[in-house]
Amino acid sequence: MSTSPFSSASSLQEESGLTPGNSRANEGPPQSGRVERGEGAAVSDHTALSGSWRTERAVARLATQSRASWTSSYLRQAVAADAICGLAAGLLALGIRFGPLSDRDAGPYLLFSIMLPVLWLVAVGLAGGYDERFIGLGPDEFRRVLQAGVCLTAGVAIMAYATKTDLARGYVLIALPAVTGIGVLGRFTLRKRLHKLRRLGSCMHKVVVVGHSPVAADLVGLLNRETYHGLSVVAACVAGPDVPADIGGIPVIRGLDDVAAVAERYEADTVAVLACPEMSGVRLRELAWELEKTDTDLCVAPALLDVAGPRTTIRPVAGLPLLHMDHPEFTGARQVIKTVFDRACAASALLILSPGLAVMAAIIRLSDGGPALFRQTRVGRDGRAFTLYKFRTMVPDAEDRKAELTALNETDAVLFKIRRDPRVTAVGARLRRWSVDELPQLINVLRGDMSLVGPRPALPEEAARYADHVRRRLVVRPGLTGLWQVSGRSNLSWEESVRLDLSYVENWSFVLDLQILWKTWSAVVHGRGAY
Repeated sequence: MSTSPFSSASSLQEESGLTPGNSRANEGPPQSGRVERGEGAAVSDHTALSGSWRTERAVARLATQSRASWTSSYLRQAVAADAICGLAAGLLALGIRFGPLSDRDAGPYLLFSIMLPVLWLVAVGLAGGYDERFIGLGPDEFRRVLQAGVCLTAGVAIMAYATKTDLARGYVLIALPAVTGIGVLGRFTLRKRLHKLRRLGSCMHKVVVVGHSPVAADLVGLLNRETYHGLSVVAACVAGPDVPADIGGIPVIRGLDDVAAVAERYEADTVAVLACPEMSGVRLRELAWELEKTDTDLCVAPALLDVAGPRTTIRPVAGLPLLHMDHPEFTGARQVIKTVFDRACAASALLILSPGLAVMAAIIRLSDGGPALFRQTRVGRDGRAFTLYKFRTMVPDAEDRKAELTALNETDAVLFKIRRDPRVTAVGARLRRWSVDELPQLINVLRGDMSLVGPRPALPEEAARYADHVRRRLVVRPGLTGLWQVSGRSNLSWEESVRLDLSYVENWSFVLDLQILWKTWSAVVHGRGAY
Protein backbone atom coordinates (compact mmCIF):
# COMPACT_ATOMS: atom_id res chain seq x y z
CA MET A 1 0.00 0.00 0.00
CA SER A 2 1.04 3.59 -0.57
CA THR A 3 0.14 7.09 0.59
CA SER A 4 1.32 8.86 -2.58
CA PRO A 5 -0.87 11.53 -4.22
CA PHE A 6 -2.79 10.72 -7.41
CA SER A 7 -3.24 12.59 -10.67
CA SER A 8 -5.74 13.38 -13.41
CA ALA A 9 -4.36 13.00 -16.92
CA SER A 10 -3.72 16.12 -18.92
CA SER A 11 -4.73 16.09 -22.55
CA LEU A 12 -1.91 14.73 -24.67
CA GLN A 13 -2.59 17.14 -27.51
CA GLU A 14 -2.96 20.17 -25.25
CA GLU A 15 0.28 19.43 -23.37
CA SER A 16 2.29 19.05 -26.57
CA GLY A 17 0.63 22.04 -28.33
CA LEU A 18 -0.89 19.77 -31.00
CA THR A 19 -4.60 20.41 -30.58
CA PRO A 20 -6.92 19.69 -33.52
CA GLY A 21 -7.16 23.40 -34.23
CA ASN A 22 -3.43 24.05 -34.49
CA SER A 23 -1.87 20.70 -35.34
CA ARG A 24 0.65 21.07 -38.13
CA ALA A 25 0.03 17.41 -38.96
CA ASN A 26 -3.49 18.26 -40.18
CA GLU A 27 -2.32 20.97 -42.53
CA GLY A 28 -0.80 18.68 -45.13
CA PRO A 29 2.29 19.55 -47.17
CA PRO A 30 2.90 23.16 -48.19
CA GLN A 31 0.76 24.22 -51.13
CA SER A 32 2.17 25.76 -54.29
CA GLY A 33 0.42 29.03 -53.51
CA ARG A 34 2.67 29.46 -50.44
CA VAL A 35 5.99 29.24 -52.27
CA GLU A 36 6.20 32.99 -52.72
CA ARG A 37 8.28 33.18 -49.53
CA GLY A 38 11.01 31.26 -51.30
CA GLU A 39 12.14 27.69 -51.70
CA GLY A 40 14.11 27.79 -48.45
CA ALA A 41 10.98 28.74 -46.50
CA ALA A 42 9.03 25.88 -48.06
CA VAL A 43 11.77 23.40 -47.10
CA SER A 44 11.75 24.83 -43.58
CA ASP A 45 7.96 24.35 -43.37
CA HIS A 46 8.29 20.76 -44.56
CA THR A 47 11.04 20.05 -42.00
CA ALA A 48 8.98 21.53 -39.17
CA LEU A 49 5.94 19.54 -40.33
CA SER A 50 7.90 16.30 -40.36
CA GLY A 51 9.41 17.00 -36.93
CA SER A 52 6.07 17.78 -35.29
CA TRP A 53 4.46 14.72 -36.90
CA ARG A 54 7.26 12.48 -35.58
CA THR A 55 6.88 14.03 -32.11
CA GLU A 56 3.12 13.49 -32.14
CA ARG A 57 3.49 9.87 -33.19
CA ALA A 58 6.19 9.18 -30.58
CA VAL A 59 4.18 10.72 -27.75
CA ALA A 60 1.00 8.95 -28.84
CA ARG A 61 2.86 5.64 -28.90
CA LEU A 62 4.21 6.20 -25.39
CA ALA A 63 0.77 7.22 -24.12
CA THR A 64 -0.74 3.88 -25.15
CA GLN A 65 1.93 1.78 -23.42
CA SER A 66 0.76 -0.42 -20.57
CA ARG A 67 2.21 -0.03 -17.10
CA ALA A 68 4.21 -3.23 -17.44
CA SER A 69 5.69 -1.97 -20.72
CA TRP A 70 6.90 1.46 -19.60
CA THR A 71 8.03 0.32 -16.14
CA SER A 72 10.11 -2.50 -17.60
CA SER A 73 11.58 -0.05 -20.12
CA TYR A 74 12.50 2.37 -17.33
CA LEU A 75 14.10 -0.37 -15.24
CA ARG A 76 16.13 -1.59 -18.24
CA GLN A 77 17.42 1.94 -18.70
CA ALA A 78 18.23 2.14 -14.98
CA VAL A 79 20.19 -1.12 -15.13
CA ALA A 80 22.10 0.04 -18.20
CA ALA A 81 22.84 3.42 -16.60
CA ASP A 82 24.06 1.76 -13.38
CA ALA A 83 26.34 -0.59 -15.32
CA ILE A 84 27.85 2.34 -17.21
CA CYS A 85 28.26 4.25 -13.93
CA GLY A 86 30.09 1.31 -12.37
CA LEU A 87 32.48 0.94 -15.29
CA ALA A 88 33.11 4.69 -15.50
CA ALA A 89 33.85 4.94 -11.76
CA GLY A 90 36.22 1.96 -11.88
CA LEU A 91 38.17 3.29 -14.85
CA LEU A 92 38.26 6.78 -13.33
CA ALA A 93 39.76 5.47 -10.10
CA LEU A 94 42.19 3.26 -12.02
CA GLY A 95 43.40 6.16 -14.14
CA ILE A 96 43.80 8.58 -11.23
CA ARG A 97 45.44 6.14 -8.83
CA PHE A 98 47.72 4.19 -11.16
CA GLY A 99 48.01 6.28 -14.30
CA PRO A 100 49.09 4.28 -17.38
CA LEU A 101 47.99 0.62 -17.37
CA SER A 102 51.62 -0.44 -17.79
CA ASP A 103 51.94 -0.20 -14.01
CA ARG A 104 52.40 -3.78 -12.81
CA ASP A 105 50.36 -3.14 -9.65
CA ALA A 106 47.33 -2.06 -11.70
CA GLY A 107 46.49 -5.58 -12.95
CA PRO A 108 44.22 -6.70 -10.06
CA TYR A 109 42.55 -3.31 -9.97
CA LEU A 110 41.82 -3.49 -13.69
CA LEU A 111 40.01 -6.76 -13.01
CA PHE A 112 38.13 -5.18 -10.10
CA SER A 113 37.17 -2.21 -12.32
CA ILE A 114 35.69 -4.63 -14.84
CA MET A 115 33.79 -6.44 -12.07
CA LEU A 116 32.60 -3.22 -10.42
CA PRO A 117 29.53 -2.80 -12.70
CA VAL A 118 28.30 -6.27 -11.68
CA LEU A 119 28.95 -5.60 -8.00
CA TRP A 120 27.18 -2.27 -8.26
CA LEU A 121 24.12 -3.79 -9.94
CA VAL A 122 23.90 -6.43 -7.21
CA ALA A 123 24.24 -3.79 -4.46
CA VAL A 124 21.55 -1.54 -5.99
CA GLY A 125 19.26 -4.53 -6.48
CA LEU A 126 19.65 -5.66 -2.85
CA ALA A 127 18.96 -2.08 -1.69
CA GLY A 128 15.65 -2.05 -3.61
CA GLY A 129 16.86 0.31 -6.30
CA TYR A 130 14.92 -1.57 -9.00
CA ASP A 131 11.61 -1.71 -7.17
CA GLU A 132 8.99 -0.32 -9.55
CA ARG A 133 7.06 1.21 -6.63
CA PHE A 134 9.76 3.88 -6.33
CA ILE A 135 10.05 4.80 -10.01
CA GLY A 136 10.14 8.58 -10.32
CA LEU A 137 10.06 9.17 -6.54
CA GLY A 138 13.29 11.11 -6.17
CA PRO A 139 14.07 10.92 -2.43
CA ASP A 140 13.17 7.22 -2.13
CA GLU A 141 15.03 6.28 -5.31
CA PHE A 142 18.12 8.32 -4.41
CA ARG A 143 18.10 6.96 -0.86
CA ARG A 144 18.32 3.41 -2.14
CA VAL A 145 21.23 4.26 -4.41
CA LEU A 146 23.05 5.86 -1.47
CA GLN A 147 22.31 2.81 0.67
CA ALA A 148 23.77 0.63 -2.07
CA GLY A 149 26.95 2.74 -2.05
CA VAL A 150 27.32 2.46 1.72
CA CYS A 151 26.66 -1.29 1.70
CA LEU A 152 29.09 -1.90 -1.15
CA THR A 153 31.80 0.08 0.64
CA ALA A 154 31.21 -1.86 3.85
CA GLY A 155 31.19 -5.16 1.96
CA VAL A 156 34.50 -4.43 0.23
CA ALA A 157 36.08 -3.39 3.55
CA ILE A 158 34.87 -6.54 5.33
CA MET A 159 36.03 -8.85 2.53
CA ALA A 160 39.43 -7.15 2.40
CA TYR A 161 39.83 -7.57 6.17
CA ALA A 162 38.63 -11.19 6.16
CA THR A 163 40.94 -12.24 3.31
CA LYS A 164 43.83 -10.01 4.49
CA THR A 165 43.88 -8.33 1.08
CA ASP A 166 45.93 -5.14 0.92
CA LEU A 167 43.81 -2.75 -1.14
CA ALA A 168 45.11 0.58 -2.39
CA ARG A 169 43.19 3.07 -0.28
CA GLY A 170 43.43 5.74 -2.98
CA TYR A 171 41.66 3.48 -5.48
CA VAL A 172 38.89 2.54 -3.05
CA LEU A 173 38.37 6.14 -1.90
CA ILE A 174 37.87 7.21 -5.50
CA ALA A 175 35.99 4.26 -7.02
CA LEU A 176 33.24 3.66 -4.45
CA PRO A 177 32.21 7.28 -3.78
CA ALA A 178 32.42 7.94 -7.53
CA VAL A 179 30.10 5.06 -8.43
CA THR A 180 27.61 6.26 -5.81
CA GLY A 181 27.71 9.88 -6.97
CA ILE A 182 27.50 9.01 -10.66
CA GLY A 183 24.71 6.54 -9.89
CA VAL A 184 22.64 9.25 -8.18
CA LEU A 185 23.29 11.60 -11.12
CA GLY A 186 22.15 8.89 -13.54
CA ARG A 187 18.91 8.35 -11.62
CA PHE A 188 18.35 12.11 -11.51
CA THR A 189 18.67 12.27 -15.30
CA LEU A 190 16.26 9.35 -15.79
CA ARG A 191 13.79 10.92 -13.38
CA LYS A 192 13.83 14.26 -15.20
CA ARG A 193 13.22 12.49 -18.51
CA LEU A 194 10.33 10.55 -16.95
CA HIS A 195 8.78 13.77 -15.65
CA LYS A 196 9.01 15.28 -19.13
CA LEU A 197 7.19 12.29 -20.61
CA ARG A 198 4.52 12.51 -17.93
CA ARG A 199 3.89 16.15 -18.78
CA LEU A 200 3.08 14.87 -22.27
CA GLY A 201 0.62 12.35 -20.83
CA SER A 202 2.67 9.15 -21.11
CA CYS A 203 4.12 6.76 -18.52
CA MET A 204 1.13 7.27 -16.23
CA HIS A 205 -0.65 4.96 -13.78
CA LYS A 206 -4.40 4.81 -14.38
CA VAL A 207 -6.18 5.37 -11.08
CA VAL A 208 -9.73 4.93 -9.81
CA VAL A 209 -10.40 7.19 -6.81
CA VAL A 210 -12.70 6.02 -4.02
CA GLY A 211 -14.16 8.47 -1.48
CA HIS A 212 -16.42 11.49 -1.11
CA SER A 213 -16.71 14.05 -3.90
CA PRO A 214 -15.06 17.08 -2.16
CA VAL A 215 -11.92 15.13 -1.31
CA ALA A 216 -11.83 13.49 -4.72
CA ALA A 217 -12.23 16.88 -6.41
CA ASP A 218 -9.32 18.30 -4.42
CA LEU A 219 -7.17 15.36 -5.44
CA VAL A 220 -8.06 15.62 -9.12
CA GLY A 221 -7.29 19.35 -9.11
CA LEU A 222 -3.97 18.83 -7.37
CA LEU A 223 -2.81 16.14 -9.75
CA ASN A 224 -3.91 18.06 -12.81
CA ARG A 225 -1.22 20.54 -11.80
CA GLU A 226 1.39 18.03 -10.65
CA THR A 227 1.58 15.41 -13.38
CA TYR A 228 5.07 14.33 -12.32
CA HIS A 229 3.45 12.00 -9.78
CA GLY A 230 2.54 9.82 -12.76
CA LEU A 231 -1.00 9.06 -11.59
CA SER A 232 -3.91 9.68 -13.94
CA VAL A 233 -7.42 9.56 -12.49
CA VAL A 234 -9.70 7.81 -14.99
CA ALA A 235 -12.81 7.38 -12.80
CA ALA A 236 -14.15 8.05 -9.33
CA CYS A 237 -16.39 5.91 -7.14
CA VAL A 238 -18.15 8.38 -4.85
CA ALA A 239 -20.14 7.79 -1.67
CA GLY A 240 -22.66 10.09 -0.04
CA PRO A 241 -26.01 11.61 -0.97
CA ASP A 242 -24.69 14.36 -3.27
CA VAL A 243 -22.92 12.71 -6.20
CA PRO A 244 -22.00 14.90 -9.20
CA ALA A 245 -22.10 13.63 -12.76
CA ASP A 246 -18.35 14.22 -13.15
CA ILE A 247 -15.40 15.68 -11.27
CA GLY A 248 -13.17 17.85 -13.42
CA GLY A 249 -14.18 15.86 -16.50
CA ILE A 250 -13.62 12.53 -14.73
CA PRO A 251 -16.64 10.14 -14.85
CA VAL A 252 -18.26 9.48 -11.48
CA ILE A 253 -19.87 6.19 -10.40
CA ARG A 254 -22.30 6.34 -7.49
CA GLY A 255 -21.61 3.95 -4.62
CA LEU A 256 -18.66 1.81 -3.51
CA ASP A 257 -20.03 -1.67 -4.23
CA ASP A 258 -18.44 -2.20 -7.66
CA VAL A 259 -15.01 -0.61 -7.28
CA ALA A 260 -13.14 -3.63 -8.69
CA ALA A 261 -15.49 -3.80 -11.67
CA VAL A 262 -15.03 -0.08 -12.35
CA ALA A 263 -11.25 -0.48 -12.25
CA GLU A 264 -11.45 -3.31 -14.76
CA ARG A 265 -13.84 -1.39 -17.01
CA TYR A 266 -11.51 1.64 -17.18
CA GLU A 267 -8.36 -0.53 -17.38
CA ALA A 268 -7.00 1.04 -14.20
CA ASP A 269 -3.89 -0.43 -12.61
CA THR A 270 -4.35 1.35 -9.24
CA VAL A 271 -7.26 1.98 -6.88
CA ALA A 272 -6.82 4.88 -4.43
CA VAL A 273 -9.02 4.82 -1.35
CA LEU A 274 -9.27 8.22 0.32
CA ALA A 275 -10.44 8.81 3.90
CA CYS A 276 -13.96 7.41 3.79
CA PRO A 277 -16.01 5.98 6.71
CA GLU A 278 -18.02 3.79 4.32
CA MET A 279 -14.84 1.90 3.43
CA SER A 280 -14.46 0.01 6.72
CA GLY A 281 -11.66 -2.40 7.54
CA VAL A 282 -13.69 -5.45 6.48
CA ARG A 283 -14.81 -3.82 3.21
CA LEU A 284 -11.28 -2.66 2.48
CA ARG A 285 -9.94 -6.17 2.98
CA GLU A 286 -12.59 -7.58 0.65
CA LEU A 287 -11.67 -4.96 -1.96
CA ALA A 288 -8.00 -5.97 -1.67
CA TRP A 289 -8.96 -9.59 -2.36
CA GLU A 290 -10.99 -8.56 -5.41
CA LEU A 291 -8.18 -6.44 -6.83
CA GLU A 292 -5.68 -9.22 -6.20
CA LYS A 293 -7.31 -11.26 -8.97
CA THR A 294 -6.46 -8.61 -11.61
CA ASP A 295 -3.10 -7.58 -10.08
CA THR A 296 -4.43 -4.07 -9.45
CA ASP A 297 -2.57 -2.03 -6.85
CA LEU A 298 -4.42 -0.72 -3.81
CA CYS A 299 -3.35 2.55 -2.18
CA VAL A 300 -4.92 3.90 1.00
CA ALA A 301 -4.59 7.58 1.92
CA PRO A 302 -4.99 8.25 5.66
CA ALA A 303 -6.96 11.23 6.95
CA LEU A 304 -3.76 13.26 7.40
CA LEU A 305 -3.02 16.47 5.52
CA ASP A 306 0.48 16.85 4.08
CA VAL A 307 2.29 14.69 6.62
CA ALA A 308 5.25 12.98 4.97
CA GLY A 309 6.64 9.49 5.53
CA PRO A 310 9.46 10.32 7.99
CA ARG A 311 6.89 11.41 10.58
CA THR A 312 4.67 8.36 10.19
CA THR A 313 5.21 4.74 11.16
CA ILE A 314 2.84 1.79 11.03
CA ARG A 315 2.52 -0.11 14.32
CA PRO A 316 0.50 -3.33 14.36
CA VAL A 317 -1.70 -3.41 17.48
CA ALA A 318 -4.23 -6.22 18.08
CA GLY A 319 -4.13 -7.04 14.39
CA LEU A 320 -4.78 -3.43 13.36
CA PRO A 321 -2.17 -1.41 11.40
CA LEU A 322 -2.18 1.81 13.43
CA LEU A 323 -0.52 4.81 11.83
CA HIS A 324 1.60 6.64 14.42
CA MET A 325 2.39 10.30 13.73
CA ASP A 326 5.45 11.90 15.36
CA HIS A 327 5.44 15.55 16.35
CA PRO A 328 7.44 17.96 14.16
CA GLU A 329 10.71 19.24 15.63
CA PHE A 330 10.74 23.02 16.17
CA THR A 331 13.49 23.05 18.81
CA GLY A 332 16.63 21.11 19.60
CA ALA A 333 19.86 20.27 17.83
CA ARG A 334 18.38 20.16 14.33
CA GLN A 335 17.07 23.71 14.66
CA VAL A 336 20.48 24.83 15.95
CA ILE A 337 22.11 23.30 12.87
CA LYS A 338 19.57 25.05 10.64
CA THR A 339 20.23 28.42 12.31
CA VAL A 340 24.02 28.08 12.05
CA PHE A 341 23.74 27.01 8.40
CA ASP A 342 21.41 29.90 7.57
CA ARG A 343 23.58 32.58 9.12
CA ALA A 344 26.84 31.18 7.75
CA CYS A 345 25.41 31.05 4.22
CA ALA A 346 23.89 34.53 4.54
CA ALA A 347 27.15 36.05 5.78
CA SER A 348 29.15 34.35 3.01
CA ALA A 349 26.66 35.41 0.33
CA LEU A 350 26.61 39.03 1.51
CA LEU A 351 30.40 39.13 1.52
CA ILE A 352 30.71 37.67 -1.97
CA LEU A 353 27.81 39.61 -3.52
CA SER A 354 28.46 42.97 -1.82
CA PRO A 355 30.08 44.62 -4.91
CA GLY A 356 27.16 43.57 -7.10
CA LEU A 357 24.61 44.65 -4.51
CA ALA A 358 26.27 48.07 -4.30
CA VAL A 359 26.11 48.46 -8.09
CA MET A 360 22.45 47.41 -8.09
CA ALA A 361 21.62 49.94 -5.37
CA ALA A 362 23.32 52.69 -7.37
CA ILE A 363 21.35 51.81 -10.52
CA ILE A 364 18.05 51.96 -8.62
CA ARG A 365 18.87 55.36 -7.08
CA LEU A 366 20.01 56.82 -10.41
CA SER A 367 16.90 55.56 -12.25
CA ASP A 368 14.40 57.81 -10.44
CA GLY A 369 16.19 59.36 -7.47
CA GLY A 370 14.29 57.29 -4.92
CA PRO A 371 15.78 55.08 -2.19
CA ALA A 372 17.47 51.83 -3.21
CA LEU A 373 16.03 49.73 -0.40
CA PHE A 374 12.37 49.12 0.35
CA ARG A 375 11.54 48.53 4.01
CA GLN A 376 8.32 46.89 5.04
CA THR A 377 6.92 45.41 8.26
CA ARG A 378 6.34 41.66 8.05
CA VAL A 379 5.21 39.04 10.57
CA GLY A 380 7.80 36.49 11.65
CA ARG A 381 8.00 33.54 13.99
CA ASP A 382 5.37 33.45 16.76
CA GLY A 383 3.73 36.56 15.29
CA ARG A 384 6.66 38.90 16.03
CA ALA A 385 6.94 41.84 13.62
CA PHE A 386 10.23 42.67 11.90
CA THR A 387 11.47 44.99 9.16
CA LEU A 388 12.03 43.22 5.83
CA TYR A 389 14.56 44.58 3.33
CA LYS A 390 14.25 44.39 -0.45
CA PHE A 391 15.54 46.29 -3.42
CA ARG A 392 12.88 48.79 -4.40
CA THR A 393 11.15 47.69 -7.60
CA MET A 394 8.21 50.11 -7.57
CA VAL A 395 7.78 53.87 -7.66
CA PRO A 396 8.53 55.59 -4.32
CA ASP A 397 4.84 56.23 -3.53
CA ALA A 398 3.71 52.68 -4.39
CA GLU A 399 2.12 52.03 -0.98
CA ASP A 400 0.05 55.21 -1.20
CA ARG A 401 -1.27 54.19 -4.63
CA LYS A 402 -2.21 50.66 -3.56
CA ALA A 403 -5.76 51.63 -2.62
CA GLU A 404 -6.35 52.99 -6.14
CA LEU A 405 -5.52 49.59 -7.65
CA THR A 406 -7.62 47.36 -5.40
CA ALA A 407 -10.09 46.70 -8.21
CA LEU A 408 -7.28 45.31 -10.38
CA ASN A 409 -6.27 42.65 -7.83
CA GLU A 410 -5.95 39.35 -9.73
CA THR A 411 -5.95 37.08 -6.68
CA ASP A 412 -8.31 36.71 -3.74
CA ALA A 413 -9.00 39.18 -0.96
CA VAL A 414 -6.05 38.05 1.20
CA LEU A 415 -3.18 38.53 -1.24
CA PHE A 416 -2.67 41.53 -3.52
CA LYS A 417 -1.09 40.69 -6.89
CA ILE A 418 -1.29 42.35 -10.30
CA ARG A 419 0.53 40.68 -13.17
CA ARG A 420 1.23 44.02 -14.92
CA ASP A 421 1.36 46.31 -11.90
CA PRO A 422 1.70 49.91 -13.18
CA ARG A 423 3.73 50.83 -10.08
CA VAL A 424 6.66 48.57 -11.09
CA THR A 425 9.56 50.48 -12.65
CA ALA A 426 11.54 49.34 -15.70
CA VAL A 427 14.54 48.47 -13.55
CA GLY A 428 12.28 46.79 -11.01
CA ALA A 429 10.72 44.53 -13.63
CA ARG A 430 14.15 43.14 -14.51
CA LEU A 431 15.04 42.67 -10.85
CA ARG A 432 11.80 40.78 -10.25
CA ARG A 433 12.34 38.59 -13.30
CA TRP A 434 15.54 37.19 -11.78
CA SER A 435 14.46 37.60 -8.12
CA VAL A 436 17.43 39.91 -7.50
CA ASP A 437 15.17 42.20 -5.46
CA GLU A 438 15.03 39.51 -2.75
CA LEU A 439 18.78 39.45 -2.07
CA PRO A 440 18.77 42.15 0.67
CA GLN A 441 16.68 39.71 2.72
CA LEU A 442 20.00 37.98 3.42
CA ILE A 443 20.37 40.75 6.02
CA ASN A 444 17.19 39.49 7.68
CA VAL A 445 18.55 35.95 7.62
CA LEU A 446 21.80 37.11 9.21
CA ARG A 447 19.87 38.96 11.92
CA GLY A 448 17.76 35.88 12.67
CA ASP A 449 14.43 37.38 11.53
CA MET A 450 14.22 34.97 8.61
CA SER A 451 15.59 31.67 7.39
CA LEU A 452 16.94 30.68 3.99
CA VAL A 453 13.97 28.33 3.58
CA GLY A 454 10.55 28.75 5.14
CA PRO A 455 6.99 30.01 4.57
CA ARG A 456 6.39 33.27 2.73
CA PRO A 457 6.80 36.29 5.07
CA ALA A 458 3.31 37.68 5.65
CA LEU A 459 2.12 41.26 5.90
CA PRO A 460 0.45 42.27 9.21
CA GLU A 461 -2.93 42.75 7.49
CA GLU A 462 -2.66 39.26 5.99
CA ALA A 463 -1.74 37.66 9.32
CA ALA A 464 -4.65 39.41 11.02
CA ARG A 465 -7.05 37.61 8.66
CA TYR A 466 -5.54 34.15 9.12
CA ALA A 467 -7.87 31.34 10.10
CA ASP A 468 -6.76 29.27 13.08
CA HIS A 469 -5.19 26.52 10.97
CA VAL A 470 -3.31 29.06 8.81
CA ARG A 471 -1.60 30.58 11.87
CA ARG A 472 0.32 27.31 12.07
CA ARG A 473 2.71 28.74 9.47
CA LEU A 474 3.90 31.28 12.08
CA VAL A 475 5.55 28.64 14.30
CA VAL A 476 8.71 28.79 12.15
CA ARG A 477 10.74 31.67 10.73
CA PRO A 478 9.68 32.86 7.25
CA GLY A 479 12.05 32.08 4.41
CA LEU A 480 13.91 33.74 1.59
CA THR A 481 12.68 30.82 -0.52
CA GLY A 482 10.35 27.91 0.11
CA LEU A 483 7.96 25.43 -1.40
CA TRP A 484 5.87 28.35 -2.65
CA GLN A 485 8.93 29.73 -4.48
CA VAL A 486 9.71 26.53 -6.36
CA SER A 487 6.05 25.67 -7.07
CA GLY A 488 4.83 28.72 -8.95
CA ARG A 489 5.15 31.77 -6.65
CA SER A 490 2.62 34.42 -7.73
CA ASN A 491 0.85 31.96 -10.03
CA LEU A 492 -0.41 30.05 -6.98
CA SER A 493 -3.79 30.65 -5.39
CA TRP A 494 -4.04 31.63 -1.74
CA GLU A 495 -5.27 28.15 -0.80
CA GLU A 496 -2.38 26.47 -2.61
CA SER A 497 0.17 28.81 -1.02
CA VAL A 498 -1.22 28.00 2.43
CA ARG A 499 -1.14 24.27 1.71
CA LEU A 500 2.50 24.43 0.66
CA ASP A 501 3.52 26.52 3.66
CA LEU A 502 1.75 24.19 6.09
CA SER A 503 3.30 21.19 4.35
CA TYR A 504 6.74 22.68 4.91
CA VAL A 505 6.00 23.37 8.59
CA GLU A 506 4.78 19.83 9.19
CA ASN A 507 7.59 18.07 7.30
CA TRP A 508 10.62 20.29 7.84
CA SER A 509 14.03 18.65 7.67
CA PHE A 510 17.52 19.81 6.81
CA VAL A 511 17.50 17.59 3.71
CA LEU A 512 14.22 19.18 2.58
CA ASP A 513 15.83 22.61 2.95
CA LEU A 514 18.73 21.54 0.73
CA GLN A 515 16.31 20.18 -1.88
CA ILE A 516 14.35 23.44 -1.94
CA LEU A 517 17.54 25.49 -2.23
CA TRP A 518 18.61 23.31 -5.16
CA LYS A 519 15.25 23.73 -6.92
CA THR A 520 15.24 27.48 -6.32
CA TRP A 521 17.95 27.94 -8.95
CA SER A 522 15.73 26.35 -11.60
CA ALA A 523 12.70 28.42 -10.52
CA VAL A 524 14.72 31.65 -10.71
CA VAL A 525 16.21 30.84 -14.11
CA HIS A 526 12.82 30.00 -15.62
CA GLY A 527 11.12 32.94 -13.89
CA ARG A 528 7.91 31.03 -13.11
CA GLY A 529 5.43 33.30 -11.34
CA ALA A 530 7.91 36.18 -11.08
CA TYR A 531 5.95 39.43 -11.38
